[in-house]
Amino acid sequence: MLVLSLIKESVLFALQSLYNNKLRTFLSLLGITIGIFAIIIVFTIVDSLESNIRGSIESLGDNVVFVQKWPWSFGPDYPWWKYMNRPLPQYNELFDIEKKTKTADAVAYTIHGRRTVKYKSNIVENAVLAGCSYEFYKIKSFDIANGRYFTENEVNAGYNVAVIGGKIAEGLFPNNQDPIGKDIKIAGRKAIVVGVFKTEGESMLGNSMDNQVVIPFHFAKYILDVNSENADPYIAVKAKPGVSNAEMMDELTGIMRGIRRLKPLADDDFALNETNLLSKNFDVLFDIIGIAGWIIGGFSILVGGFGIANIMFVSVKERTSLIGIQKSLGAKNYFILLQFLSESVFLSLLGGLLGLFLTYLITLAAQGNMDMEITLSYSNIILGITISVLIGIISGFVPAYSASQLDPVEAIRSN
Repeated sequence: MLVLSLIKESVLFALQSLYNNKLRTFLSLLGITIGIFAIIIVFTIVDSLESNIRGSIESLGDNVVFVQKWPWSFGPDYPWWKYMNRPLPQYNELFDIEKKTKTADAVAYTIHGRRTVKYKSNIVENAVLAGCSYEFYKIKSFDIANGRYFTENEVNAGYNVAVIGGKIAEGLFPNNQDPIGKDIKIAGRKAIVVGVFKTEGESMLGNSMDNQVVIPFHFAKYILDVNSENADPYIAVKAKPGVSNAEMMDELTGIMRGIRRLKPLADDDFALNETNLLSKNFDVLFDIIGIAGWIIGGFSILVGGFGIANIMFVSVKERTSLIGIQKSLGAKNYFILLQFLSESVFLSLLGGLLGLFLTYLITLAAQGNMDMEITLSYSNIILGITISVLIGIISGFVPAYSASQLDPVEAIRSN
């Protein structure tokens, strides 16, 4: 009951202080509000970006290794022209890997390009075209919303069939037309739609299936230049259950060196990339952005903290005689201390809640105008509230302590 009474009294004093000194209080709380808003909005955006990017990376597969010409991260002492002279992964290397590997569960070859896709008078320009071997579906995570994936015979024989993304389907077949069995044209060549990928939404890495048209590799050879580096050819190798990427990469290194007939002392002329390389690079970026958020918000919170402290010193001075009366009636020092400290925390918390509310409004506005989903998480709400409470305690402790140490007789005479 004592604690509840203390909190009630402190809140009433705080509200009275807000009412009596509106401008001063507004300017002081503004610092806390802006500080909490700056920190939480940065963390909210970073968390949303991180969630989107990690989702995109996970769709590549955390147990998949990509055999490519270029590495995803460059060593500081490796001359770039050695990468330039490397050969591109070839389709026939796929079969050599399949024959020799003991750690791989699936192996797929893929090339990419951008082409115009048409159906009657409907056109989708700059669509992502992917030519794949059969086991592509084991490597890339996706769902079929309508129709089916290719059969092995369709892929090996190079049938003119295609599985299209959700946005491609919307562009070519508006008004909920059924695409299955329809003939579309890809760069002037006819292809039969056999399936439609389930809509995934935007991807920060650009690997969403929504804007892709996937066709068998042997059909893609007639549309894309398979010997061009612009086709970005790669061989994706998925590890068997229980096999680590490190084990598979060791095996792949030996297999690829044998395929390329490299001498024992010769450098590798291929790169083995895995998704954790991307994750590590993004981790550093997110850490830097997070630190920037703390610095930007920290200055505002510092100003707001001094403002709260100023309000509390003024409040102590205005209520000195009241403090003396309370002490003369038996109020303990800790009661006076907690009374003013609670008031300080309430004021700071109010500023923090305003900052969180402003962040929430921004996230609501962003949801309708951005492809990426931005949400204010519970962890960031708790973080904002915690920071506000801590600032209130730190800012209000000195004024509250000075109030608790007043001599009751001298305090009463001050009136």
